[in-house]
Amino acid sequence: MTTLRPRAVGTPLRRLDGPAKVTGTARYAFEHPLEEPLYVHPVQATVARGRITGVDTEAAAACPGVAVVLTPRDVPRLENTGDEELAVLQSGMIAFRGQLVGAVVAEDVETARHAASLVRIAYEDERPDVELRTDRDDLYAPETVNPFFATDTEDGDVDAAMDRAPVTVDVTYTTPMEHNNPMEPHTTVAVWQPDSAVRLLLYASTQGVHTVGTALAPLFGLEADQVRVISPHVGGGFGSKGMPHAHDVLAALCARAVPGRPVKLALTRQQMFTLAGHRTPTIQHLRLGCGTDGRITAIGHDVVEHTAHIKEFAEQTAVGTRMMYSAAHRRTSHRLAALDVPVPSWMRAPGECPGLFALECAMDELAAACGLDPVELRVRNDPPEDPETGRPWSGRKLVECLREGARRFGWDRRAAAPGARREGRELVGLGVASATYPYNAGQGSEALVRHEGEGRWTVRIGAADIGTGTWTTLTQIAADALDATPDDVMLQIGDTALPPATVAGGSSGLASWGSAVVAAVRAFRERHGDDPAPGAEARAGTPENPDQETYALHSFGAHFAEVRVDADTGEIRVPRMLGVFSAGRIVNPRTARSQFLGGMTMGLSMALHEHTVLDPRTGHVVNNDLADYHIASHADVCDMDAVWLDEEDPHSNPMGTRGIGEIGIVGSPAAVINAVYNATGVRVRDLPATPDKLLAGLDALRA
Repeated sequence: MTTLRPRAVGTPLRRLDGPAKVTGTARYAFEHPLEEPLYVHPVQATVARGRITGVDTEAAAACPGVAVVLTPRDVPRLENTGDEELAVLQSGMIAFRGQLVGAVVAEDVETARHAASLVRIAYEDERPDVELRTDRDDLYAPETVNPFFATDTEDGDVDAAMDRAPVTVDVTYTTPMEHNNPMEPHTTVAVWQPDSAVRLLLYASTQGVHTVGTALAPLFGLEADQVRVISPHVGGGFGSKGMPHAHDVLAALCARAVPGRPVKLALTRQQMFTLAGHRTPTIQHLRLGCGTDGRITAIGHDVVEHTAHIKEFAEQTAVGTRMMYSAAHRRTSHRLAALDVPVPSWMRAPGECPGLFALECAMDELAAACGLDPVELRVRNDPPEDPETGRPWSGRKLVECLREGARRFGWDRRAAAPGARREGRELVGLGVASATYPYNAGQGSEALVRHEGEGRWTVRIGAADIGTGTWTTLTQIAADALDATPDDVMLQIGDTALPPATVAGGSSGLASWGSAVVAAVRAFRERHGDDPAPGAEARAGTPENPDQETYALHSFGAHFAEVRVDADTGEIRVPRMLGVFSAGRIVNPRTARSQFLGGMTMGLSMALHEHTVLDPRTGHVVNNDLADYHIASHADVCDMDAVWLDEEDPHSNPMGTRGIGEIGIVGSPAAVINAVYNATGVRVRDLPATPDKLLAGLDALRA
């Protein structure tokens, strides 16, 4: 594959959108200036299972300033209701607490919210079924797990290999229901324009404008070009804005009820806990068997997780285990329980994040059982080729990451015996975990390149910048492809009026969009030569990459953490974290470091804090705000660093990149939990690691 000659790529260029953001001129979805907007406040179900038996909107409709009240009783029918999450107000059946059952459209936010509180909905309700257990008799195997992986895999005979293995680990780990909480709430501003070629105009906070437009058009009986979605700036997403949710449809329904008037809908923080997706809880059974030399002979990884009755989402939790380490006998499986819960969805590194937490903690337990250093155990089981496909790696440098991280972190100072290192009241421990994330570069992105004259260029593509730096990094890629400087390139993104682009998800965005830009530049050169006239342009899409069928393309990394545990209270502090990554060429070291550190911070948060509490009696998310849903803060870690190997992947794309958005979170929770064990001798197998889970073990340590 012909790669770019790097010039702008690889430099720590400051964010091009930075000045607009810090001065408040960067427009997010809710902030686009529109004349005479109305405001939407949803009405949500107060039961988790049942059906609507009565609706009273008289008091709400009588409020001064109310334009319209919508309920399932009076809303027009959608043209397509195949996706039940998006079949908003189309039925009186209730599938989860917080489901949309109505909306008020009013002249201001306060009136809409007050009037919504006056809508009375009567229900015939049933006790909800929301508890995930492995002994349920209704667990089932989905056809595939996200996005298209096989549900189960088996090579060899894991049971027999476990029986023969002299050293085994047979343990169960759990991760709780968790929620994305991007700072910008999920927002959609909609305008229904019956006399315009664009019938439905949306300003949406989304990771993919074309994804939203494609999903909503058939619901309203529209062609794709009759829906326009605009989203130049997004205040975080972490996967939760990667696909349309019910609020997008509700905004459009409300706009259709008041044609010509813009309607603005921004979910409250509490509403986001039921309407914007979540990470499914998991119960993971890990079995590892090895010889006395630590070489693994058997790996079994069986997962139970939940999904919603109205829409299946099967997280690919065990998929990473299939290729991570060598073993002659391997088995993975996924089973789902369909419950009365909101629809789970993408959350940063779905599958790999919870799955590698369990695998990497089990590896730590295996290292202890073998009497081996945890780094050495991983090195001994590093496979020469992909164990699942047999393909050669495009560049697996996990061992280099582990060795370099151990050197930088001072791994040789790790206490050999758990609980042996104490400084005052604090027990000190070090932990390690490996990380991996697959290379993704979805087809379907296209870019248009136009020469504006005098060495100036415009590059158009419907990509998204969710805070990751796309405005900057894609400009750098375009500049190198055009043999120009970033100052010579004007990038246009975040609009369905631009050429289509894949969603900003799966660490695939820049790979897909950048490849499309490079392809468009190459098409331009072929068509117009080296001396193009002003106005000359060319358009091309992400080309197929035959190397993806020949090589196994994955990023890798190694996480190291130091923890200090109060020997009396069990309080955990993390003074240091380090991530060392192998992710191909780094387009912008400044923005890349932010991505790595952001992922590591979320991993720390997962290890110590995050836990959505679902009341089993009511199906209600109890801790549905940032006061009660705890996330990591500055006080939780003192020194965090991320470094990477200097490399490029010749088999991935013209830039030599592999994607960095999610590998920072994969493995980092396990490094923290493994460090807790090294500090205290207590194995925490159920996240998060709160002090109450350590106290009994600390008492035993003192005894």
